[in-house]
Amino acid sequence: MALFLNASLSSTSKTHHRLSFSTTSTTPPPFLRTNPKQTQQPPPKLTLSFVESVSSATLVALLSASLFFVHPALAFKGGGPYGQGVTRGQDLSGKDFSGKTLIKQDFKTSILRQANFKGAKLLGASFFDADLTGADLSDADLRSADFSLANVTKVNLSNANLEGALVTGNTSFKGSIITGADFTDVPLREDQRVYLCTIADGVNSTTGNATRDTLLCN
Repeated sequence: MALFLNASLSSTSKTHHRLSFSTTSTTPPPFLRTNPKQTQQPPPKLTLSFVESVSSATLVALLSASLFFVHPALAFKGGGPYGQGVTRGQDLSGKDFSGKTLIKQDFKTSILRQANFKGAKLLGASFFDADLTGADLSDADLRSADFSLANVTKVNLSNANLEGALVTGNTSFKGSIITGADFTDVPLREDQRVYLCTIADGVNSTTGNATRDTLLCN
């Protein structure tokens, strides 16, 4: 639609001036336009859609659950408060731990064949379901250690202190050397106790207890 604008200007003089504007554009002239600053719309606010909310909640739930259901092999960072190397579920055959302080060290399910623990401090250490075949535990401090389900065959336990150690399940000491070992308060199965009494001798140099006495042999 064409817009025609006629404006007449007059002055005190007799001269008349006629000012005419004409345009075929629908755009209003500059003096009729509104201030852009007054009509500027505020930036749209960001809102979180329902789908995004659900996705975020799901992600948080998965991250939280991962803290509780991490695979044990990944969650395990150290072997214990004194020995920081990873010793759980490892093949440590022939490794030398002699004389080391490994209190409450975790050796669960590890293979420890012919490993050397001579004189090591292993109070409260866990050998749960570990294979200690042929290992040297002589002179070791094994008080309250856990040997549940462990294979302790042909192990050198000479002068070792096993006071209060946990021995249950299929723990076997067949072929082990127990001269001077202290088995005070070790809950042995009757068949294991009878077997150990047939090979028991010596006195523990640390506790002064005779091996046969600690095994309640007749």
